[in-house]
Amino acid sequence: MKALLWHGAKDIRIEDVNEPEIAPGMVIIEVAWCGICGSDLHEYLKGPITIPVSNPHPLTGQVAPVIMGHEFSGKVVEIGDGVTNVAVGDRVVVDPILYCGTCASCKKGYHNLCVKLGFHGITANGGGFSEYTMVPFHMVHKLPSQISLEEGALVEPASVAIHAVRQSSLKLGDTCAVFGAGPIGLLVIQAAKAAGANNIIAVEVSESRLQKAAEVGATHFINPKKENTLAMIRQITGNNGVDVSFEVSGVESALLEAVQSAKAGGETVIVSLWENSVSFHPNLLVLSERKLLSSAAFRHIMPETISLIASGKMNVKPIITKQITLDQIVEEGFETLAHDKSHAKIIVTPRN
Repeated sequence: MKALLWHGAKDIRIEDVNEPEIAPGMVIIEVAWCGICGSDLHEYLKGPITIPVSNPHPLTGQVAPVIMGHEFSGKVVEIGDGVTNVAVGDRVVVDPILYCGTCASCKKGYHNLCVKLGFHGITANGGGFSEYTMVPFHMVHKLPSQISLEEGALVEPASVAIHAVRQSSLKLGDTCAVFGAGPIGLLVIQAAKAAGANNIIAVEVSESRLQKAAEVGATHFINPKKENTLAMIRQITGNNGVDVSFEVSGVESALLEAVQSAKAGGETVIVSLWENSVSFHPNLLVLSERKLLSSAAFRHIMPETISLIASGKMNVKPIITKQITLDQIVEEGFETLAHDKSHAKIIVTPRN
């Protein structure tokens, strides 16, 4: 079967690999659509970041090359002994997080903070950028008829956004700012709206992404290339600042402004995965008793995400800006995302 393998930065290859063979407790999925994640793009441009190269991953024993892709939907084509939660023919999505189950974080139920954390499609030799992939049954979630397989490819990133909002103290009637209106930022806007935010300020340098932000529920819009972000936020909030800011851009200047945009006693949640370190003066936090939090992937949330999308409370359709085949993934996928910031989510099918 065809699969996309990461060999190094700017070195990803479509290769023929063996199809997975069913094992007890496992599920084989025929992949329908897989989204290109920001973390995939980071690995393509500057990796390895989390892909194991020199040392085998402690859970999977895997080293590069690895099959990429962790935001995917598909149909069950085979189940192993003991699998009862899905059946052949079911339309499904996958929670890609791999964890040990025995460390202190796992015992608390925080498996997304596992000391041996891994991801199907990043640290295991299997992923969504392939015709078929095999995962343990507990990672598989059925899709209701209201959600298309294309939309299903966004269940995983939508879960990331919902977890980020849950990590914050955002409450009904609050004002928030979302710095970065890429795919996760657009989903954070929707998650904040679903959580009851009254005013949602989108901060983004791409006008087309600001238009998407309006489409999914943002109420105010700032382009830092054209406007003074902090002055605009002070104006919008009556000089108070926002209750919560979400940093979803991975850009140092955006992080600094996200922190400064928060009111006294407010908070900033970092959602981005970063390629480089940043620096800022601690007094930006200390003198106003602001809080700086972070959000990593998600936990125990995918069924709720599926429900929110099925009910229409989150609309992931506008996030999809391009659909391509696996053969097009380098130029029409990774290179497009690297150089054209008008795009949000590009989804890929392994079938021509």
